[in-house]
Amino acid sequence: MTAPAIEVRGLRKAFGAQTVIDGLDLTVPRGEIFALLGPNGAGKTTIINILTTLAQPDAGTATVSGFDVTSSPTEVRRRISLTGQSAAVDDALSAVENVVMFARLSGLSGSTSRLRATELLESFGLMDAAPRRVATFSGGMRRRLDLALSFVVTPEVLFLDEPTTGLDTRSRRDLWGIIRALATAGTTVFLTTQYLEEADQLADRIAVLHEGRVAALGTAAELKSRVGGDTVELHDEHGDLLREIPTDGTVSGLRRALDDLDRQAADGVVTLRRPTLDDVFLAITMPDRGPAFAAEPAGAAHHERNESR
Repeated sequence: MTAPAIEVRGLRKAFGAQTVIDGLDLTVPRGEIFALLGPNGAGKTTIINILTTLAQPDAGTATVSGFDVTSSPTEVRRRISLTGQSAAVDDALSAVENVVMFARLSGLSGSTSRLRATELLESFGLMDAAPRRVATFSGGMRRRLDLALSFVVTPEVLFLDEPTTGLDTRSRRDLWGIIRALATAGTTVFLTTQYLEEADQLADRIAVLHEGRVAALGTAAELKSRVGGDTVELHDEHGDLLREIPTDGTVSGLRRALDDLDRQAADGVVTLRRPTLDDVFLAITMPDRGPAFAAEPAGAAHHERNESR
């Protein structure tokens, strides 16, 4: 049986008196795009640092591609690639020199390194700037070059810590395409992001980190189903919300909500709002401000009862 790409059991990490990771359990199958969400300071980067052997856990175990991050760090590093939150490029070199240098350090020949540099600089929209020193680059250009370095050699597991921070919308969507292609080819992608749309669009599964543990785990659709169904909203001419009517998402449910507004002679603009990952995030991390988050997906208990018969 093939080992999961990532397996974490009982992981703990504290900095002084502050416990950042508190008994974390997590399994990521091979070839999955897995997104880890959480508020600032929740421990997302600490988890990536432990999984990429940059930090040691205080307790628990973690394996990447079947190798323990503590006892076999060299084997782990041979199978991964990491892009952190800050660009790790050499300002004194040009864009193409950065990529070629990294490719040579990764074991590629001179000709293969140059070919790979051309491919990556084209993919990340940097060919026109290829001969320029990185010191002249904008922040977004430096970020794209930093990301390009992560793809020089296709890893078994790619860790991306807030990869699209500083990128414009087009560059962000271009990167999404590259990540999807990698996952299709078999690379496991583990990413943290502040952009909930990014997790919604990319991830096969999403974990929401809260108080050092995984507070919710599932597909985007599963998580959104746990904060309720669709809602018919009535807004005034200024866009202010006047009324909310929960529905079950069916056509008949929508008709009932509209009939209810007609009976009250309500006036305004009607919109249909579906649950979002923002709702999920708020429900878990700020329960006093967000919607209620169900302990299990809608219908799960009914399904389990039927299965037990």
